[in-house]
Formats: sequence, structure tokens, C-alpha cells
Amino acid sequence: MSPLTTAFPSTALRRRLTFRLLATLVALAALDPSGGARADDLEPRPGRRLLFTEYGQGPNRFVELDAAGKIVWDFAPPSTAVIFQALPDGHILFGYGGKPTGVREITARGETVFEYPSLSTQVFGCERLANGNTLVAEQGPCQAVEVDPQGKIVHITPLFTSHADPHLQVRNAHKLASGNILAAHEGEGAVREVSPEGKVVWEYTGVENAGDAQRLPNGNTLISCGTQKRILEVTPTGDIAWEFTAADAPDLNLTWISSIQRLKNGNLLVGNFLRGQEGKGAHAFEVTRDKKVVWTWADHSQIRSLTTVRALGE
Repeated sequence: MSPLTTAFPSTALRRRLTFRLLATLVALAALDPSGGARADDLEPRPGRRLLFTEYGQGPNRFVELDAAGKIVWDFAPPSTAVIFQALPDGHILFGYGGKPTGVREITARGETVFEYPSLSTQVFGCERLANGNTLVAEQGPCQAVEVDPQGKIVHITPLFTSHADPHLQVRNAHKLASGNILAAHEGEGAVREVSPEGKVVWEYTGVENAGDAQRLPNGNTLISCGTQKRILEVTPTGDIAWEFTAADAPDLNLTWISSIQRLKNGNLLVGNFLRGQEGKGAHAFEVTRDKKVVWTWADHSQIRSLTTVRALGE
């Protein structure tokens, strides 16, 4: 044979190589019709540390996971806590409701450095503001209370909701650059923006168990839609600009969208409260703008269900 002839594989060899390549492609595609890995096959990304509140059939506590998914710390709040803010210095700010009721800031290992005892029926939502004050979402009466670092009340904004039961009147509340308050009213299933005096200037209703609403840089509002099992981005005119639903990722077993966190990479970290679905699906997941689930955490040996989850260092 000439050198030119021997430089190419035989017809039989080419067929075998082609068959192996096709078999590999078919196997990869079987993982997910979109060509990526299935959500429940994904492993936690290296370096991802999580902090969350366990609530439901398990104990109510804060839990921190290291990058390997191991519990490195937990903390029991003074009464029911389901919402918190991870502060840049590593401290944790959270509301607690029942008896007692208020807001507390603790160090990364549980030492109290700030406390605001509330006279309301119950507090869950709170937020540390850029000026160092703290916004408290009080229930019974339903209002947003701004307090200074010494716990002195600076301003009270009345919040409107048709829901009479204090327990479900308001969850997360955020103070906007305008000074208005954007609040999620879980029991009523509504999101409202009100002026400092309490006048409603914008609302979006029909959201079951609304847990959070965040104003985006583009002026739209991102909403966690609880038991509707979806996340919405709506425009100021109420049009849906983006949506992620249970149909977009059936393997997650979306049950109750309980928290949303915008990550530095543009993705969303989402909490999935598995109330009544314990042991099935993902507690938390990361999803891209084009609806690709790129990470999940579904370790049911560690906890039963969670409410708020945050990636630390974001």
C-alpha cells in the first residue's frame, strides 16, 4: 500500500468510530432533553456555602453548610424565624415572631449585637438599610417600622392589606431609593409599593403566598409566588417580562417558592419550601435567565424543609 492509502482508517474502523460517537451523544442527550445535565444529577459547585432557615416538620433553626455540603453551624432563634438577611460583615439579621417578637442581629456564631423588641403581634421580615437603620415588617398592625442602631423608631409607614390575621399580613419588605416601601403580603397574595405616608402607588395581585418582591435595576419587580410554584418578573404596567414555573423543571418538585436571591453571576438562587412534600425534590436551586438549572441542593438527610436560603459571599 502507498503511504497515502495507509494514512486513513479503514471503512470498518470509520463505522465503528462513528457508532461510538453517536452512542455517546445519545447517552448525553438522555440526561436532559435540552442537552444539559438533569437538575437532580448536578453536584454543588465548589466554594458554594449556604445559610438557611429550617422550618416545618424539622426544628426551626439556622443552618450553615460548607462548600462540601456539611453542617458547620446551627442556631435556634428565640421564637419562629423564617426570613433573614446575611450582612456583608458575616452577621445575620432576622425577625422572630410569637413570644417574644422582634428583630435581632447576631454574629456568625450567635452573639447578639443588636436587638429591637417589637410591640406588634409578630415580625418575620426585616432589612438593614444603607444608612445603618433597620426596616422591620410588623404584623398586627401591618406596618414598616424604621429604627436606628439604638432601636429608636425613626419612621412608621402604614402598609395596606385586606388580610386580617396578623400571621400572614406581610413577609419581606424593602425600602426603595425613592423612600417608598415595597412589601409582599402573603395572606392576601399581593405585592404593593407604598409612599412613606402609606399611599399605594403600585401593586400586583393574584400571587398565592407572596413571600418576597424585589425591585430590579431595570424597574421591573421580581416576585416569589409561593404555592403558585413560579417566579415572576413583572413590568411597571403589570406585564410578565419573565417567568419560571414548575413546568420548566419538573424534577425540582417545586412546592412553595419561599425565597429568591440575585447572584453576582446574574442567576437566581431559589428556596423551595417542601411543605407536605418532605423528602422529594430540591430544597434549593440556581437557575439562569434562560431557565437552565445549573445547581441543586437536595440532601434530605440533613433537613426536612427550609424557607429562606442564601449563598454566602454574594
